[in-house]
Amino acid sequence: MIRALNNRLKPLRLAAGLTQAELADRIGASRKTINTIENGVFVPSTVLALRIAAVLGCRVEDIFSLPPDDPARARRGS
Repeated sequence: MIRALNNRLKPLRLAAGLTQAELADRIGASRKTINTIENGVFVPSTVLALRIAAVLGCRVEDIFSLPPDDPARARRGS
């Protein structure tokens, strides 16, 4: 279960000069979906995250990442 997810969607969307509605239209989602992702209410599916990254011209990892204290990060270092 993901308790938290670092999310840089809003600053990257703004840097790309897109409104929530414009990004939503380009990825085939609703503006409300973009809003809930930006506010950490909704974690996007892999397909949706890939579409967002493609439109913003970056990697999914540039938008979303696990917090430093996530247990999966601790296991990677062992």
